Amino acid sequence: MPQLFRGLSGRLLWLTIVFVMLAEILIFMPSVAGMRMNWLRDRLDTAAAAGIVIDGLQPAELPRAVQDDTLLATGTKVIALRKDGTSRLLAAVDVPPQIDEQYDLTDTPLLVTMRDALDTLFLGGGRVMRIYGPIGESDMIIELVMTDDALRKDMLKYAKMMFLLSLLISIITAVLIFLAINRMMILPIRRLTKSMQKFSEQPEDPARVFTADRSRGELAVAGRHLSAMQTELQRTLKQQRNLADLGLAVSKINHDMRNILASAQLMSDRLTDVEDPMVRSFAPKLLRTIDRAVGYTTEVLAYGQASEAAPKRRRILLAELFQEVRDILAIDPDAGIEFHDQIAVDLEVDCDSEQIFRVIHNLCRNALQALVTFEPDDKSIARRITVSAHRVGSVVSIMVDDTGPGMPRKARENLFSAFRGSARSGGTGLGLVIARELVLAHGGTIALVEKPTEGTQFRIEIPDRPVSLDDYRARA
Repeated sequence: MPQLFRGLSGRLLWLTIVFVMLAEILIFMPSVAGMRMNWLRDRLDTAAAAGIVIDGLQPAELPRAVQDDTLLATGTKVIALRKDGTSRLLAAVDVPPQIDEQYDLTDTPLLVTMRDALDTLFLGGGRVMRIYGPIGESDMIIELVMTDDALRKDMLKYAKMMFLLSLLISIITAVLIFLAINRMMILPIRRLTKSMQKFSEQPEDPARVFTADRSRGELAVAGRHLSAMQTELQRTLKQQRNLADLGLAVSKINHDMRNILASAQLMSDRLTDVEDPMVRSFAPKLLRTIDRAVGYTTEVLAYGQASEAAPKRRRILLAELFQEVRDILAIDPDAGIEFHDQIAVDLEVDCDSEQIFRVIHNLCRNALQALVTFEPDDKSIARRITVSAHRVGSVVSIMVDDTGPGMPRKARENLFSAFRGSARSGGTGLGLVIARELVLAHGGTIALVEKPTEGTQFRIEIPDRPVSLDDYRARA
């Protein structure tokens, strides 16, 4: 329980008590001022009743004993009646030499009564005051002279009673507010906090994901967001674990594959010595392919460890690069898939040929895999891969378009995300991730283009390298 009151709910309880007491203080000031005015009016009304009786006995003089009883009953020292412009002393005893305060009860503003009440409450005692006011609707005015001792004593009793009552009300109000807010806010917040603590201890455990309710409150919304965040974090951790496992597996495969490719490279070098024309035509392409594979195995771990190597850029003919892609794809003529190359023979691009080859080859291979298993409803639609490119200023734009089924919605939402952006079952989505990284290394962009017809279209934009002033002067 002590720990409870040191927390947020405990501070809320004390703040509620303090605020209610402050509100009661604001209520207390006009309340005690009203009590004082009622007290004075009661004395004035009592003296007025006695004064009318005494005034009716004129011209006889009131006996001394009766005057003392009247003064004792009203708690005053002097009672005077003002009538027809003249004042008559009705009763008096121990007339004080001076008057300290005068109060007109005819029509006193609230702020003045509050000021006078506080003055009497905190500074009063032993002071002589003169009080006067009209008697009913008549033009007679009754005047009293009395000390403020009895008034201050009654005001202190009233203030004490008000303080205790205010304290009781504030405590009851604070407890009710405390119980209500503790149930509506503090307990749900503690539940969220405990869930975060449990989840941080073992984030891989699905049982530790926060279970949110379906209400519309702000805390319920926060709970649903927390649950979604924890679920997404678990998915990310699983992907990272998959990446780590994949990196370990690739490192093992890479070690053996590099040895195998090295042996294949040595054997393929002998093909150049064969006199067969067919072998001679395919030997250079085979050698380039094996060399490229050896280069891939050397750099394959860069993605998992840090990043791809910096591009070794030079100006190349884009048409020749796409011819290599076409040769590697080796589309079967009987497959019914067309490959259209719409690239000018003299179009140059400033890039790393090996890296951009990987990007273009990956996109074309994905398009080919999608078209192999795709049968369009409209038989007049040809299954086609179209590659086009053009230069605008210092930027070369490359388009890879196909007439396949298009990318699924999940793949679109997780485009360029490893293990989530694959368009086919069993895929990892790493191809697009690596392609994006290579394009970004060139300072370019790669994006999926929305098209009105079926199929998938990617646009790659590769800018030329900026020419430094020193290089420009050297060329000039």
